[in-house]
Amino acid sequence: MSISRRVFLTAAGAVTAISAAPGIATATRHRFRDPRLPLERRIDDLLGRLTLDEKVSLLHQYQPPVPRLGIGRFKTGTEALHGLAWSTDIHSTPEPGAVRTATATVFPQAVGLGSTWDRELIREVGTAVGVEARGYHSANPDVWGLNLWAPVVNLLRDPRWGRNEEGYAEDPHLTGVISTAYARGMRGDHPHHLRTAPTLKHYLANNNEIRRDRTSSNLRPRVKHEYDELAFRPAIASDAATGVMAAYNLVNGRPMTAHADHDDVVRSWTDQTLMNVTDAGGPNNLIGSQAYYPTLTEGNAATLKAGLDSFTVDNTDAGPTTASVRAALAAGLLAESDVDRAVRRILSIRFRLGEFDPDGGPYAGITMDAVDSPAHRRLARRAAGAAAVLLKNDGVLPLPAHGRVAVVGPLADTLYTDWYSGGMPYRVTPRAGIAARLGEHGTVTGGEAVDRVALRSVDTGRYVTAGVGEGAPLAVTGASAGTTEWFDVFGWGQGVVTLRSAANGRYVERDGFGATSGFVNRAPQPRDWFVHQQFTFEDVGAAVVVKYVGYETVNDWEGPNNYLTVAADGTLVLGSPDAAGAARFVVETVSSGVDGAVAAASDADAAVVVVGSMPFINGREDHDRTTMALAESQSALVRAVHAANPNTVVVVENSYPTTLTWEQEHVPAILWTSHAGQETGNAIADVLFGDVNPAGRLTQTWYRSDDDLPSILDYDIIKARRTYLYFDGDPLYPFGHGLSYSTFDYGRPRVTEHVGPHGTVRVTVEVTNTSGVDGDEVVQVYTRQRESRNPQPRRRLRAFERVHVPAGRTRTVRLSFPARDLGHWDVTRGRWVVERATHDVLVGASSADVRRRESVRVHGETIPARDLSRPTRGVDFDDYAGVELVDTSKERGDAVGAGAGDWLRFADCDLDRAETFTARVARAEPGTAGIEVRLDDPAGQLAGTAVVESTGDVYAYATTTARVRGVRGRRDVYLVFTGQVRLDSFTLR
Repeated sequence: MSISRRVFLTAAGAVTAISAAPGIATATRHRFRDPRLPLERRIDDLLGRLTLDEKVSLLHQYQPPVPRLGIGRFKTGTEALHGLAWSTDIHSTPEPGAVRTATATVFPQAVGLGSTWDRELIREVGTAVGVEARGYHSANPDVWGLNLWAPVVNLLRDPRWGRNEEGYAEDPHLTGVISTAYARGMRGDHPHHLRTAPTLKHYLANNNEIRRDRTSSNLRPRVKHEYDELAFRPAIASDAATGVMAAYNLVNGRPMTAHADHDDVVRSWTDQTLMNVTDAGGPNNLIGSQAYYPTLTEGNAATLKAGLDSFTVDNTDAGPTTASVRAALAAGLLAESDVDRAVRRILSIRFRLGEFDPDGGPYAGITMDAVDSPAHRRLARRAAGAAAVLLKNDGVLPLPAHGRVAVVGPLADTLYTDWYSGGMPYRVTPRAGIAARLGEHGTVTGGEAVDRVALRSVDTGRYVTAGVGEGAPLAVTGASAGTTEWFDVFGWGQGVVTLRSAANGRYVERDGFGATSGFVNRAPQPRDWFVHQQFTFEDVGAAVVVKYVGYETVNDWEGPNNYLTVAADGTLVLGSPDAAGAARFVVETVSSGVDGAVAAASDADAAVVVVGSMPFINGREDHDRTTMALAESQSALVRAVHAANPNTVVVVENSYPTTLTWEQEHVPAILWTSHAGQETGNAIADVLFGDVNPAGRLTQTWYRSDDDLPSILDYDIIKARRTYLYFDGDPLYPFGHGLSYSTFDYGRPRVTEHVGPHGTVRVTVEVTNTSGVDGDEVVQVYTRQRESRNPQPRRRLRAFERVHVPAGRTRTVRLSFPARDLGHWDVTRGRWVVERATHDVLVGASSADVRRRESVRVHGETIPARDLSRPTRGVDFDDYAGVELVDTSKERGDAVGAGAGDWLRFADCDLDRAETFTARVARAEPGTAGIEVRLDDPAGQLAGTAVVESTGDVYAYATTTARVRGVRGRRDVYLVFTGQVRLDSFTLR
């Protein structure tokens, strides 16, 4: 359309009048708004127009408008983990920064998306999320920013991690493929513009919540390079993601909020400009819980120089950030060029989002009409079905599409959201989905199988009474037990229960933070950061006392009372620090959940027991799990229903591996799903009745017992033998496991026989569906290096493909991977190496279900003997006992922190008649310590001892030397410490 003048709304909400001419937009008022210019020239123009104060203001998460240039407000950080979730509102009252939750398509949790092993499907999901983010942005760009904080690519190293639901897999290759697909979908396919700007969380090695801002993840070089980094690299290297978020934790003693890896490592993976951000409050931790820097000025200067560009801190108050940056500039800790560099990166993303284009860019036309579209509803159902994993099936499934089915269990009639979930537009529960599938061809009975109780005061004989409607403070005033006195008791394990009021279907929660705050039946589900809906019942003879077990630190803030008592007006309050002073109640059972479930199951052709977790209770952000077991009440329910009806199917709906040892041995069929969003019930029904042939695969090892795991704080997967890569035990279900209603045969694979380090390994295999049912098979290729200088994984995933194979047909599956992927980190030379070796190529249906094996000979190199005459970093050891990894300086470098009795092993060293041991060391403690040089064993031949004097500070290094004797030939060298020492590097020559 030919017009002389138009008014456009930019992506940031700024109205700009421009001129237009036929065929091409003419020059705008400022050159940075001219889309005909190269991106770098546009950034140069805008950067040159900004004052220093304006540039500094853009470093905070809430970037203010620059009215004189017609630039609108911009904010980072819209959550979009498995659908558009929530954001914060600068205009909200009474407190700016309050969370707004989007009602948008809710897909399966990330761990469920990973279990699809389907990169194309996940890309479709990512596209839908990006489109819905654009839709919300069109309605309110101040709240719904286009910098999306997703996906989470932290590896699921330990299934007890509270945030297990947020990650994809324990394997870096699978995580990289799925995260790249999701991010690519959100980003869009335009070569220059972005639909949204995905940010990977949380760099690096963030897999525990206990003391998460104070614990240090010890990453020896092999683990760091071969494991943790490899999960982040693919989405960055393929330009699917536009930056990373720094993790809260420390790595080798240095907080990730100020870690130079953001520049030195992450930016080395791509030529594209990245915008890296801190996690919420991370900058303040540097001077708070971590005490790493003495002032915010020094901490923020270090953060900026380390490669973090946007400060997520102090909610909407940018004042502390901008003041500290200006102070750092004045003190010479920062130069204006440091600010310019970060602002350039921020502006690059804003330009690519189309904000400064006259028409808002190619994605500006997306509106709220795209949210919760019919297509997205169909996609949500398809994703939830594809994510389900059939763990066991002794022929019970698929269920016939007729007859009587009892659907029971605490998750049968509800769907739960999690901390990073949006609001579901609608909810199809498991029982509703099964009932809809059966329709008039069958009947569905059952219920939640939880006890309904009334609580009668021992002292007064009156009952705890709740309110109707929006609820009311609970009070011990009921003369008899009716609907307002009834509560449904949901057990979540280890004694924790939630109480849902029968009066209004709402959960009982603590009402506020006061020292004598009461309780009200108000919560639609257990929720919020503090999860005020948790209680335990403690037996005291013939009665019980009720303990509030919400977020632990609440009591630290406001006093010791966490047992319920009765106030003078009859209301329930927190009034006692112990059970002795608590109010006593008799629990009167109105109806038994187990009895009801058994009755329904006894009268049914099949029973479906839906058990699992409550995402705000059974592990979540800031709370790790201490067990992988099912809740005790749920386990008892499964056993009772199975005894009543052997034709029992257990559906486990949770976010992590579970120790289903009894269930695997006794129950004929087990299906796992994550909390899979609005279409959960339909998807479960699709799988149970065979409308969807299950093909989901586990992305983590499922262990038989909690005892199979070491400390959650042990990050050395090699030495601790963690994940399927190194685990030597017998798992309950192996990585990659999942069953189908089809059966598949594998032909003999054709594999590249010989390859150089820069070549490609190609695997071709024919997969035949030998059943009468069309199905998907996830073909998995693993390798195992037969011989190496260094310990290697038992097997490692190299390639996979989810393929559809019609009944009776054969598909030829072609997979390949670069030979360089067979390399590992050589600690003797500090670089990647592809060794000369034979690798077994294992092709099959899981890491344990290997159908065929071949081999490939790799013409790589042989790692030479160590040359300790050259400076060797202490962290480049081959083995160790007792040491910690620490920071050499606050800026860069890793060192070893050792104590008395700790040791390091350096294997296969060519000593060539060494005579002198020299080490760069630090010791903050007074007095002296020693480093013994021993051969072949920690208690082996003593060649010499170096004395380490106090240097007064952990960062003050000095050189110590010692004469050594008998050090010759090719030997293993052990450094054994006799006191507190930091070892940076050493030589032996």
